[in-house]
Amino acid sequence: MRNLFLTTLLLLLSATLSAQNKYTIKGKVCEAETQEWLVGVSVGIKELPQQGSFSDESGNYTISLFPGEYTLIFKLLGFHTQEKRVKVEKNQTLDIDLLSEVVSLNEIEITAVKRDENVKSVQMGVDRLEIETINKIPVLLGERDILKTIQLLPGIQSAGEGNTGFYVRGGSGDQNLILLDNALVYNPSHLFGFFSTFNSDAVGDMTIYKGSMPVQYGGRLSSALDVSMRDGNMKDYTVSGGIGLISSKLTVEGPLQKDKSSFIVSGRRTYADALGKLMGVSAVNSSTLYFYDLNAKLSYILSDNDKLTVSAYHGKDKLGLNDIAMVDWGNSLVSGKWNHRFSNKASSMTSLTLTNYGYNVTVDLTDKFKVASTITDYNLNQEFNFYPNSKNTIKLGFNSIYRTIVPGNITAEDPEALEVTPFAHRYSWENSIFASNNTKINDNLEISYGIRVSTASTLGGGDFFTYDNYNNVVDTITSRRGEFVKTYFNFEPRFSIAYQLDKVSSIKAAFTRTAQNMHMLKVSNMEATPSDRWVTNTNHIKPELANQVSLGYFRNFANNTFEFSAEVYYKNLENQIDYKDGTADIMRKENVEPYLLFGKGRAYGLELFLKKKYGRFNGWVGYTLARSEKKIDGINDGDWYVANQDRTHDISVVGMFDLTKKWSLSGTFVYATGAPMTFPSGKYVVDGHVIPYYEGRNLYRAPAYHRMDLGATCILKNTKRRYSELVFSLYNAYGRKNAYAYGFRQSKEDSSKSETYMIYLFSVIPSISWNFKF
Repeated sequence: MRNLFLTTLLLLLSATLSAQNKYTIKGKVCEAETQEWLVGVSVGIKELPQQGSFSDESGNYTISLFPGEYTLIFKLLGFHTQEKRVKVEKNQTLDIDLLSEVVSLNEIEITAVKRDENVKSVQMGVDRLEIETINKIPVLLGERDILKTIQLLPGIQSAGEGNTGFYVRGGSGDQNLILLDNALVYNPSHLFGFFSTFNSDAVGDMTIYKGSMPVQYGGRLSSALDVSMRDGNMKDYTVSGGIGLISSKLTVEGPLQKDKSSFIVSGRRTYADALGKLMGVSAVNSSTLYFYDLNAKLSYILSDNDKLTVSAYHGKDKLGLNDIAMVDWGNSLVSGKWNHRFSNKASSMTSLTLTNYGYNVTVDLTDKFKVASTITDYNLNQEFNFYPNSKNTIKLGFNSIYRTIVPGNITAEDPEALEVTPFAHRYSWENSIFASNNTKINDNLEISYGIRVSTASTLGGGDFFTYDNYNNVVDTITSRRGEFVKTYFNFEPRFSIAYQLDKVSSIKAAFTRTAQNMHMLKVSNMEATPSDRWVTNTNHIKPELANQVSLGYFRNFANNTFEFSAEVYYKNLENQIDYKDGTADIMRKENVEPYLLFGKGRAYGLELFLKKKYGRFNGWVGYTLARSEKKIDGINDGDWYVANQDRTHDISVVGMFDLTKKWSLSGTFVYATGAPMTFPSGKYVVDGHVIPYYEGRNLYRAPAYHRMDLGATCILKNTKRRYSELVFSLYNAYGRKNAYAYGFRQSKEDSSKSETYMIYLFSVIPSISWNFKF
């Protein structure tokens, strides 16, 4: 294995040197007004349509050409295309400022970095979200939500009614890697999943990988969602925001030193409880229910080759009831990133991040006590990018995460009344190295190959247990703080290939192996509840593993106005986790391992996608046919059973129409097979207590989910200095009663029988909000 790894590295580092007599044109592409570096700008040569390049994470581009005169074309959606005539007779630097087109305020469009990128790129199962151009998708209560937008893509399915939680290609919700400026986000939702932690006014770029995941991403099985905060305006001061029915937001940005440094601060808060009190709603007089979040970022251009950014996020939810109980939870993130260019052929990115996620439960009955749980990560990430020639892009790097988990610190005003001892803290250290090469074999064939080698070490500071086949403890290991208890090694190869059949179509294939060392134990069927418990590997809980193979066909029509794709995938999973039958109240158990069962899983499906990208009317239709199953000894007699996230059919239809220069209309329709459910098939009575009887896990289905949303936007003012708009939306336009949860109760007609009842939250919900910028 060592020889294989060394051979792979040698292959990655081998590249043919540029041909003699060629000269290099390099430079940086920036947004003209803010001087923010632009990523993914297409740099083409009019005289050589088969050649070109893209700007990297620092806005840098490089092109090698033989002597002569050429016309360089710089393109990026949302910006005016710029052409530059150059005479190539020596190495030279050419910096470009692109002017942005006048677009609506901070709206989301699913787009590629160039018109035919979906056909030509070697990556598959990738979508990029930009907060730049018009996409008026109607949403719940008028709050634009990025996580709900991506659920309209094939292969990405909603976790439930009004929920920001999502499943990717049959994986569970905790199998999605979610990053904000390289900092890991454990719970990306507010108000039990109805809103996401991402304030669209502060987000600059978002990319989700559901297929061929690049080697720099690891630690999760299903997907990587990479979100970047935008830089502040380096030219001028601006204020933007919005006022809605239940929340308001405000963003302030501007230069610290013109063209050299900038800041941006964005805040958001809900006030549903405050409005209820003002309106005299008695139910909320002694209750608390709100969330707030704050984003901030500082950007410094240290030199032509160096840029430093420091960003921070803090968000908190609070839920209280009559001074009896209070629950609060949230994320705090700090990220520092340094981009450096060594030369026109080499650059690097160094980031250091801190993540803190936690929740607190305070109960004041006869005695007041508090339960606090936190996860703290310190993360160092280093990436190097090399561009030896126009046909190869090499990436090398490493990642290191030190993690502390506090499962539940319990304190009380009267220590003698406290009967439960605090849970032991858990410590772990994850490390990885990675390398990849993206190589263009010829005009039609492109290959990307690489490997990620990861280690996950469980560190001491408590007791660890060994179990027999019946999950009984047979040995106890007492460890010291910092001692290595168990280390797991995993090799994660990645490979993808794209062959262009002609100018408008291509076929692609990919293989991706991933490993996951953090595991979420859910306390309910709801997604993204604050008290969901995260555990790391132990000597008993092993890393989850996944191998995914995917194959796709991609084609564009009508000068890239329409794009179509069809992808199939198969994913097998190892060391999957589920509960023993009858397990309850996992929060109160310090050692959860005896209640867990382990086995394997599989997921497979077909994804179809048709999108119209340009014109007065645009939108898309997505369809997913999928299956997600598990096989675990001790559940359903060891047979395959459908996983909680299984959805056989999933359909999304999105349409947007520019009615006039001021008015635009939009609508969405979604349909999904009902979620798997475990209903009791009977009951028996013991000492007067009714005990339900279950034949098996997930043998039933909830009714199908479907919903239509409508929206309209009216632009009130649109000039270079001022912008304002009114946004109207109608959520669940035809009043479908979709299930939020199910319960069981004694039948009102026959006390000897029980019945199932449905809980639903939303009927038709209209909303209006006002957004502005000046």
